[in-house]
Amino acid sequence: MSVEARFWQQAGYMKTQCRLCPHRCKLAPNEKGKCGVRINEDGVLRSLIYGMCAAVSEDPIEKKPLFHVYPGSKVLSVGTVGCNLFCQHCQNWSLSRGDPELGRFNRMMPDSVVRIAKASGCRGVAFTYNEPTVWMEFVIDTLRLAKDAGLYTSVVSNGYVESKPWEELCCFLDAANIDVKAFSDCFYHEVCGGHLQPVLETISIAHKKDVHVELTYLIIPGKNDNTEELEKFCFWVKNELGVDVPIHFTAFHPDGKMRDVPPTPLGKLKKAADIARNTGLHYVYIGNVLESGSEDTICPNCGSILIERHGYKTIVHQLVDSRCGKCGFNIPLLGAQTL
Repeated sequence: MSVEARFWQQAGYMKTQCRLCPHRCKLAPNEKGKCGVRINEDGVLRSLIYGMCAAVSEDPIEKKPLFHVYPGSKVLSVGTVGCNLFCQHCQNWSLSRGDPELGRFNRMMPDSVVRIAKASGCRGVAFTYNEPTVWMEFVIDTLRLAKDAGLYTSVVSNGYVESKPWEELCCFLDAANIDVKAFSDCFYHEVCGGHLQPVLETISIAHKKDVHVELTYLIIPGKNDNTEELEKFCFWVKNELGVDVPIHFTAFHPDGKMRDVPPTPLGKLKKAADIARNTGLHYVYIGNVLESGSEDTICPNCGSILIERHGYKTIVHQLVDSRCGKCGFNIPLLGAQTL
Protein backbone atom coordinates (compact mmCIF):
# COMPACT_ATOMS: atom_id res chain seq x y z
CA MET A 1 0.00 0.00 0.00
CA SER A 2 1.58 3.29 -1.12
CA VAL A 3 1.24 6.24 1.26
CA GLU A 4 3.06 9.54 1.52
CA ALA A 5 6.16 9.02 3.61
CA ARG A 6 7.20 11.06 6.60
CA PHE A 7 10.67 12.42 7.32
CA TRP A 8 11.65 13.88 3.97
CA GLN A 9 12.12 17.22 2.23
CA GLN A 10 12.21 18.72 -1.24
CA ALA A 11 15.63 18.66 -2.89
CA GLY A 12 15.09 20.68 -6.04
CA TYR A 13 12.56 20.49 -8.83
CA MET A 14 10.65 17.18 -8.54
CA LYS A 15 13.44 15.73 -6.38
CA THR A 16 13.13 14.48 -2.81
CA GLN A 17 15.56 13.82 0.00
CA CYS A 18 14.68 11.17 2.56
CA ARG A 19 15.56 12.04 6.17
CA LEU A 20 14.69 8.69 7.71
CA CYS A 21 18.17 7.18 7.83
CA PRO A 22 21.77 8.42 7.55
CA HIS A 23 21.93 7.60 3.82
CA ARG A 24 19.69 10.65 3.23
CA CYS A 25 18.91 9.42 -0.29
CA LYS A 26 18.31 12.14 -2.89
CA LEU A 27 15.84 10.75 -5.39
CA ALA A 28 14.71 11.74 -8.84
CA PRO A 29 11.16 10.86 -9.93
CA ASN A 30 10.52 7.08 -9.96
CA GLU A 31 13.78 6.42 -8.12
CA LYS A 32 13.82 4.23 -4.99
CA GLY A 33 15.97 4.76 -1.94
CA LYS A 34 18.66 2.34 -0.85
CA CYS A 35 16.11 0.59 1.38
CA GLY A 36 14.16 -0.40 -1.73
CA VAL A 37 10.79 0.54 -0.25
CA ARG A 38 10.59 4.34 -0.47
CA ILE A 39 10.15 6.03 -3.84
CA ASN A 40 9.85 9.46 -5.38
CA GLU A 41 6.49 9.58 -7.13
CA ASP A 42 5.95 12.87 -8.97
CA GLY A 43 8.07 14.81 -6.49
CA VAL A 44 6.53 13.24 -3.37
CA LEU A 45 8.33 10.63 -1.29
CA ARG A 46 6.09 7.64 -0.69
CA SER A 47 6.34 4.40 1.24
CA LEU A 48 5.47 1.29 -0.78
CA ILE A 49 4.92 -0.97 2.24
CA TYR A 50 2.45 0.64 4.64
CA GLY A 51 0.49 -2.28 6.07
CA MET A 52 2.19 -4.78 3.74
CA CYS A 53 3.07 -7.56 6.19
CA ALA A 54 5.32 -10.28 4.79
CA ALA A 55 5.64 -12.21 8.06
CA VAL A 56 3.37 -12.39 11.11
CA SER A 57 4.03 -14.93 13.84
CA GLU A 58 3.55 -15.62 17.54
CA ASP A 59 6.99 -15.95 19.11
CA PRO A 60 8.53 -16.26 22.55
CA ILE A 61 10.01 -12.88 23.42
CA GLU A 62 13.32 -14.66 24.05
CA LYS A 63 13.60 -15.27 20.30
CA LYS A 64 14.16 -11.58 19.55
CA PRO A 65 16.34 -11.89 21.76
CA LEU A 66 14.92 -9.78 24.60
CA PHE A 67 15.71 -11.65 27.81
CA HIS A 68 14.73 -8.92 30.28
CA VAL A 69 11.30 -8.16 28.82
CA TYR A 70 8.31 -10.08 30.20
CA PRO A 71 10.31 -13.35 30.37
CA GLY A 72 8.39 -16.34 29.07
CA SER A 73 5.72 -14.26 27.35
CA LYS A 74 4.48 -14.49 23.77
CA VAL A 75 4.91 -11.57 21.39
CA LEU A 76 3.31 -10.98 18.00
CA SER A 77 6.20 -10.57 15.56
CA VAL A 78 5.57 -8.53 12.43
CA GLY A 79 7.84 -7.87 9.46
CA THR A 80 7.85 -6.71 5.86
CA VAL A 81 10.54 -6.29 3.19
CA GLY A 82 13.38 -3.82 2.90
CA CYS A 83 16.52 -2.82 4.74
CA ASN A 84 18.86 0.16 4.68
CA LEU A 85 22.03 -1.86 5.28
CA PHE A 86 23.56 -4.42 2.93
CA CYS A 87 25.22 -6.90 5.26
CA GLN A 88 27.14 -9.49 3.28
CA HIS A 89 26.31 -12.08 5.93
CA CYS A 90 22.57 -11.34 6.09
CA GLN A 91 20.65 -14.41 7.25
CA ASN A 92 17.26 -12.99 6.32
CA TRP A 93 18.03 -11.71 2.84
CA SER A 94 14.73 -12.87 1.29
CA LEU A 95 12.99 -10.15 3.33
CA SER A 96 15.75 -7.55 3.62
CA ARG A 97 16.19 -7.46 -0.16
CA GLY A 98 12.61 -8.39 -1.04
CA ASP A 99 10.77 -6.47 -3.75
CA PRO A 100 7.70 -4.62 -2.37
CA GLU A 101 6.02 -4.85 -5.77
CA LEU A 102 6.54 -8.60 -6.25
CA GLY A 103 6.30 -10.13 -2.79
CA ARG A 104 3.30 -11.85 -1.20
CA PHE A 105 1.83 -9.80 1.63
CA ASN A 106 -1.00 -9.72 4.11
CA ARG A 107 -2.49 -6.26 3.98
CA MET A 108 -3.11 -5.09 7.53
CA MET A 109 -3.91 -1.86 9.28
CA PRO A 110 -2.43 -0.94 12.67
CA ASP A 111 -5.60 -1.83 14.57
CA SER A 112 -5.58 -5.27 12.92
CA VAL A 113 -2.13 -6.02 14.31
CA VAL A 114 -3.24 -5.03 17.81
CA ARG A 115 -6.44 -7.04 17.54
CA ILE A 116 -4.56 -10.17 16.42
CA ALA A 117 -2.03 -9.78 19.24
CA LYS A 118 -4.76 -9.51 21.86
CA ALA A 119 -6.81 -12.37 20.41
CA SER A 120 -3.81 -14.71 20.31
CA GLY A 121 -2.85 -14.07 23.92
CA CYS A 122 0.34 -12.20 23.12
CA ARG A 123 1.57 -9.76 25.76
CA GLY A 124 3.29 -7.51 23.25
CA VAL A 125 4.09 -6.59 19.65
CA ALA A 126 7.55 -6.76 18.06
CA PHE A 127 8.60 -5.38 14.71
CA THR A 128 11.35 -7.68 13.48
CA TYR A 129 12.49 -9.99 10.63
CA ASN A 130 13.46 -7.06 8.40
CA GLU A 131 14.61 -3.59 9.47
CA PRO A 132 11.62 -1.99 11.26
CA THR A 133 12.61 1.63 10.67
CA VAL A 134 12.18 1.40 6.89
CA TRP A 135 8.40 1.32 7.41
CA MET A 136 8.48 3.80 10.26
CA GLU A 137 5.07 5.25 9.41
CA PHE A 138 3.31 1.92 9.97
CA VAL A 139 5.45 1.01 12.98
CA ILE A 140 4.69 4.27 14.82
CA ASP A 141 0.97 4.07 14.05
CA THR A 142 0.81 0.47 15.25
CA LEU A 143 2.87 0.82 18.41
CA ARG A 144 0.87 3.88 19.47
CA LEU A 145 -2.29 1.75 19.38
CA ALA A 146 -0.54 -1.20 21.00
CA LYS A 147 0.51 0.93 23.96
CA ASP A 148 -3.04 2.22 24.33
CA ALA A 149 -4.26 -1.40 24.35
CA GLY A 150 -1.93 -2.36 27.20
CA LEU A 151 0.57 -4.32 25.11
CA TYR A 152 4.30 -3.92 25.47
CA THR A 153 6.09 -2.69 22.37
CA SER A 154 9.45 -3.65 20.91
CA VAL A 155 11.64 -3.58 17.82
CA VAL A 156 14.66 -5.53 16.63
CA SER A 157 16.72 -3.02 14.67
CA ASN A 158 20.08 -2.35 13.09
CA GLY A 159 19.92 1.13 14.62
CA TYR A 160 20.72 2.86 11.35
CA VAL A 161 18.20 5.68 11.62
CA GLU A 162 18.18 9.47 11.96
CA SER A 163 17.65 10.89 15.44
CA LYS A 164 14.35 12.72 14.80
CA PRO A 165 12.27 9.73 13.61
CA TRP A 166 13.96 7.48 16.18
CA GLU A 167 13.13 9.87 19.02
CA GLU A 168 9.51 9.91 17.89
CA LEU A 169 9.41 6.12 17.81
CA CYS A 170 10.93 5.96 21.30
CA CYS A 171 7.83 7.73 22.64
CA PHE A 172 5.86 4.53 21.92
CA LEU A 173 8.60 1.99 22.52
CA ASP A 174 9.20 -0.14 25.61
CA ALA A 175 12.15 -2.19 24.43
CA ALA A 176 14.64 -2.53 21.59
CA ASN A 177 17.23 -5.09 20.67
CA ILE A 178 19.79 -3.32 18.51
CA ASP A 179 22.44 -5.11 16.48
CA VAL A 180 26.00 -3.90 16.81
CA LYS A 181 27.52 -5.45 13.70
CA ALA A 182 31.07 -4.69 14.83
CA PHE A 183 32.86 -1.98 16.76
CA SER A 184 34.68 -0.80 13.66
CA ASP A 185 33.59 1.79 11.12
CA CYS A 186 35.69 -0.02 8.51
CA PHE A 187 33.59 -3.18 9.01
CA TYR A 188 30.35 -1.21 8.75
CA HIS A 189 31.51 0.50 5.57
CA GLU A 190 32.94 -2.55 3.81
CA VAL A 191 30.57 -5.29 4.99
CA CYS A 192 27.30 -3.48 5.70
CA GLY A 193 27.32 -0.35 3.55
CA GLY A 194 26.93 2.02 6.49
CA HIS A 195 28.76 3.58 9.42
CA LEU A 196 29.11 2.77 13.12
CA GLN A 197 28.56 6.17 14.75
CA PRO A 198 24.88 6.59 13.81
CA VAL A 199 24.16 3.20 15.39
CA LEU A 200 25.87 4.21 18.63
CA GLU A 201 23.86 7.44 18.67
CA THR A 202 20.63 5.48 18.19
CA ILE A 203 21.49 3.24 21.13
CA SER A 204 22.35 6.21 23.34
CA ILE A 205 19.11 8.02 22.47
CA ALA A 206 16.99 4.98 23.33
CA HIS A 207 18.80 4.54 26.65
CA LYS A 208 18.40 8.20 27.58
CA LYS A 209 14.68 8.01 26.76
CA ASP A 210 14.26 5.07 29.15
CA VAL A 211 13.66 2.51 26.43
CA HIS A 212 14.87 -0.88 27.66
CA VAL A 213 17.87 -1.72 25.46
CA GLU A 214 19.55 -5.05 24.77
CA LEU A 215 22.42 -5.39 22.32
CA THR A 216 23.29 -8.27 19.99
CA TYR A 217 26.82 -8.71 18.65
CA LEU A 218 27.17 -11.47 16.04
CA ILE A 219 30.70 -12.88 16.32
CA ILE A 220 32.09 -13.53 12.82
CA PRO A 221 35.42 -15.39 12.87
CA GLY A 222 38.26 -13.25 11.57
CA LYS A 223 35.99 -10.29 10.85
CA ASN A 224 34.86 -8.60 14.09
CA ASP A 225 36.18 -10.85 16.86
CA ASN A 226 39.60 -9.48 17.78
CA THR A 227 40.17 -8.79 21.47
CA GLU A 228 40.83 -5.07 21.12
CA GLU A 229 37.60 -4.48 19.23
CA LEU A 230 35.53 -6.47 21.71
CA GLU A 231 37.12 -4.63 24.64
CA LYS A 232 36.32 -1.26 23.05
CA PHE A 233 32.73 -2.36 22.54
CA CYS A 234 32.34 -3.53 26.15
CA PHE A 235 33.92 -0.39 27.61
CA TRP A 236 31.67 1.76 25.43
CA VAL A 237 28.61 -0.08 26.76
CA LYS A 238 29.80 0.31 30.35
CA ASN A 239 30.66 4.00 30.04
CA GLU A 240 27.74 5.09 27.85
CA LEU A 241 24.90 2.82 29.02
CA GLY A 242 25.98 1.28 32.30
CA VAL A 243 26.67 -2.26 33.46
CA ASP A 244 23.03 -3.46 33.45
CA VAL A 245 22.40 -3.46 29.68
CA PRO A 246 22.10 -7.10 28.53
CA ILE A 247 24.57 -8.19 25.85
CA HIS A 248 24.01 -11.14 23.50
CA PHE A 249 27.07 -12.57 21.77
CA THR A 250 25.70 -14.86 19.08
CA ALA A 251 27.22 -17.43 16.77
CA PHE A 252 27.59 -16.78 13.05
CA HIS A 253 26.49 -19.40 10.52
CA PRO A 254 27.63 -19.13 6.88
CA ASP A 255 25.06 -17.33 4.76
CA GLY A 256 24.63 -14.67 2.11
CA LYS A 257 27.97 -13.64 0.61
CA MET A 258 29.94 -15.08 3.54
CA ARG A 259 29.42 -18.78 2.90
CA ASP A 260 33.18 -19.26 2.90
CA VAL A 261 33.50 -18.06 6.51
CA PRO A 262 33.32 -20.88 9.09
CA PRO A 263 30.76 -20.96 11.92
CA THR A 264 31.77 -19.31 15.16
CA PRO A 265 33.58 -21.71 17.51
CA LEU A 266 32.13 -21.89 21.00
CA GLY A 267 35.50 -20.83 22.39
CA LYS A 268 35.31 -17.46 20.64
CA LEU A 269 31.86 -16.81 22.09
CA LYS A 270 33.08 -17.69 25.58
CA LYS A 271 36.09 -15.42 25.15
CA ALA A 272 33.82 -12.51 24.14
CA ALA A 273 31.59 -13.19 27.16
CA ASP A 274 34.63 -13.28 29.45
CA ILE A 275 35.81 -9.92 28.10
CA ALA A 276 32.38 -8.43 28.79
CA ARG A 277 32.21 -9.83 32.33
CA ASN A 278 35.77 -8.72 33.08
CA THR A 279 34.76 -5.24 31.94
CA GLY A 280 32.08 -5.35 34.62
CA LEU A 281 28.95 -5.96 32.55
CA HIS A 282 26.33 -7.81 34.58
CA TYR A 283 24.17 -9.62 32.03
CA VAL A 284 26.11 -11.38 29.27
CA TYR A 285 24.57 -14.13 27.16
CA ILE A 286 25.78 -16.52 24.44
CA GLY A 287 23.31 -17.40 21.70
CA ASN A 288 22.81 -19.58 18.62
CA VAL A 289 24.65 -22.47 20.30
CA LEU A 290 23.68 -25.33 22.59
CA GLU A 291 25.60 -24.57 25.78
CA SER A 292 24.04 -25.25 29.16
CA GLY A 293 23.65 -22.15 31.29
CA SER A 294 24.83 -19.72 28.61
CA GLU A 295 21.45 -17.97 28.46
CA ASP A 296 20.56 -18.03 32.16
CA THR A 297 20.07 -14.78 34.04
CA ILE A 298 22.33 -14.80 37.09
CA CYS A 299 22.15 -12.44 40.05
CA PRO A 300 25.30 -10.29 39.82
CA ASN A 301 25.43 -9.99 43.61
CA CYS A 302 24.99 -13.54 44.96
CA GLY A 303 25.23 -15.73 41.85
CA SER A 304 21.76 -17.27 42.14
CA ILE A 305 20.11 -18.50 38.94
CA LEU A 306 17.09 -16.23 38.53
CA ILE A 307 15.86 -17.15 35.05
CA GLU A 308 16.80 -20.48 33.49
CA ARG A 309 16.50 -20.89 29.72
CA HIS A 310 16.58 -24.04 27.63
CA GLY A 311 15.99 -23.08 24.02
CA TYR A 312 12.83 -21.01 24.27
CA LYS A 313 11.63 -22.66 27.48
CA THR A 314 11.91 -20.18 30.34
CA ILE A 315 11.84 -21.07 34.02
CA VAL A 316 11.77 -18.25 36.58
CA HIS A 317 13.43 -18.86 39.95
CA GLN A 318 13.71 -16.75 43.09
CA LEU A 319 12.43 -13.49 41.64
CA VAL A 320 10.32 -11.23 43.82
CA ASP A 321 9.03 -8.47 41.58
CA SER A 322 12.31 -7.32 40.02
CA ARG A 323 14.60 -8.38 42.87
CA CYS A 324 16.64 -11.47 43.59
CA GLY A 325 14.62 -13.56 46.04
CA LYS A 326 17.79 -14.59 47.86
CA CYS A 327 19.72 -11.35 48.38
CA GLY A 328 17.30 -8.61 47.25
CA PHE A 329 19.53 -7.29 44.45
CA ASN A 330 17.55 -5.25 41.90
CA ILE A 331 17.39 -6.88 38.46
CA PRO A 332 16.47 -4.69 35.45
CA LEU A 333 13.38 -6.41 34.06
CA LEU A 334 10.29 -5.15 32.30
CA GLY A 335 7.14 -6.89 33.42
CA ALA A 336 8.73 -8.52 36.48
CA GLN A 337 5.59 -7.93 38.55
CA THR A 338 3.61 -10.17 36.16
CA LEU A 339 5.86 -13.24 36.45
